[in-house]
Amino acid sequence: MTDMPPLSNLAAIDAAHHLHPFSDMKQLNAKGARIIQRAEGVHIFDSTGKKYLDAFAGLWCVNVGYGRKSIADAAYAQMQDLPYYNTFFGTTTAPAALLAQKIASHTGEKLKRVFFTNSGSEATDTWFRMARVYWKVLGKPEKTLVIARKNAYHGSTVAGASLGGMKLMHEQGNLPIEGIHHINQPYWYAEGGDLSPAEFGLKVARELEAKLDELGEECVAAFVAEPIQGAGGVIIPPETYWPEIARICKARNILLVADEVICGFGRLGTWFGHQYYGFEPDLAPIAKGLSSGYLPIGGVLVSDRVADVMVEELGDFYHGFTYSGHPVSAAAALENIRIIEEEGLVERVRDDIGPYFAAAWKSLEDHVVVGQAESVGLIGGLQLAADKATRRRYAKPDDIGTLVRNHCIENGLILRATGDRMLASPALTISRAEVDEVIDKLRNALDHLRDGVRE
Repeated sequence: MTDMPPLSNLAAIDAAHHLHPFSDMKQLNAKGARIIQRAEGVHIFDSTGKKYLDAFAGLWCVNVGYGRKSIADAAYAQMQDLPYYNTFFGTTTAPAALLAQKIASHTGEKLKRVFFTNSGSEATDTWFRMARVYWKVLGKPEKTLVIARKNAYHGSTVAGASLGGMKLMHEQGNLPIEGIHHINQPYWYAEGGDLSPAEFGLKVARELEAKLDELGEECVAAFVAEPIQGAGGVIIPPETYWPEIARICKARNILLVADEVICGFGRLGTWFGHQYYGFEPDLAPIAKGLSSGYLPIGGVLVSDRVADVMVEELGDFYHGFTYSGHPVSAAAALENIRIIEEEGLVERVRDDIGPYFAAAWKSLEDHVVVGQAESVGLIGGLQLAADKATRRRYAKPDDIGTLVRNHCIENGLILRATGDRMLASPALTISRAEVDEVIDKLRNALDHLRDGVRE
């Protein structure tokens, strides 16, 4: 940007004209937005020159790290050749076609088609409509209801926010919309009571069966869940959970939708989260790690079961976006996947940095304010606790998590807090030394909580 105003003016310009997502604008404007100016590897730098270790990969998405010149070069080359054309009206572009093929090479035998969108939220709206259309084509138009989970996140469009189970989002806009129902999440630490994790996993999975009985399975189109709940707090399900969910969906003839927006493209040490847990979804929204956030792009993986009906029996599917399969975004995503493949990042997470991160993260359980530290691959959830022995939580969990997060930021570490859970999701390229830095700075923040909070 050659006409950039002085950095000292940008916060005021931002406050005057920019409405931020998920923000209290009055509070933000009074404080002034932090201006992020550049990034490299796993680090970001603000306008004052302060350096932060970004242990959250932007918003769960910068899987290959910042500063990948080859992705910028691929986007620039595509812009010079064909900056834009749509995929409507019987046309395609080379990047869109090749990206669909590349993605399909990592999905397994039964997820061979992709419908492109621009974000995970749009991907949610897409599969939501596709599921209903699928059943209508099969002569079952009454199968329209969708079951999701409390405290899940599936985007912030009307359908996405409705499917997500977050009360604060539902309170804004009279959500959820009609036809969406929720069951409990597999959050053993907070909701498992005296059950073992394995017992709790089965109990909460079987709530799906009970909800199907209540609604009538002949009226239910699909069940959707994240393999690991992300924004809800990195809620890692007990090992008994997903096999039972998959069994129920198959037995009761409803579509199983795995929201892979966060778990996809290597984060769990597999290409997709459902591969880690060993089940096969019928539909799977993707985004984030697809381009490592370098350009907006998302999509829906479509199983043969659904695609065969959409292709052979439906006719026109009246759904799509101006930028579906945008050639520049697709070119960037292709280069991003090439990097993941050639650098062996999925295998690195599975065999090397993932286990190292897991051991380092687990070591925080010895801290007096930590009730549980759990992770899979390079995603971790740290449960703060007022009393470890009884799993008693703090009276004001949001305040506690915010206190720890803010202390981390002040000391140059970016993590996220969801209530009283600290969340980590670093780039797949993070080094062991950088993992150690994350743990050291987070432990310092935990000490700050221990010394500063009395109930």
